[in-house]
Amino acid sequence: MSDPAIPIDAAARPRLPRGVRLVHSEAQGGWVLLAPERIFKADAIAAEIIKRCTGEVTFGQLVDDLANSYTAPREKIRTDVATLLRGLADKKLLEL
Repeated sequence: MSDPAIPIDAAARPRLPRGVRLVHSEAQGGWVLLAPERIFKADAIAAEIIKRCTGEVTFGQLVDDLANSYTAPREKIRTDVATLLRGLADKKLLEL
C-alpha cells in the first residue's frame, strides 16, 4: 500500500492500465471500472476524474481542469484527487 502522504508528481500522467476500462452500466446503475475478474462502482465525481486519466494529461493539468470546471479550491481538489488516484493505483486500477 502506498503512503497517501507522499504527493503525486505534478508531471505524472495517470492512465488506466491495459485491461481496465471505465464503462457506463445500466445493470450497475452508473459508472463502473471493469478489470479482469473485478468490477468497481464509481460515483459520478470519481467517473469524471477517471475519464480524464488518459495518460495524455498530467496530474497538475488534471487538477487545474477540475478546479476550473467545478470552481473549487485547487488544494482541496488536489488532495481529493490524489487520494482517489492513489487508492485506485493500490488496487492496480490506475497507473501513475
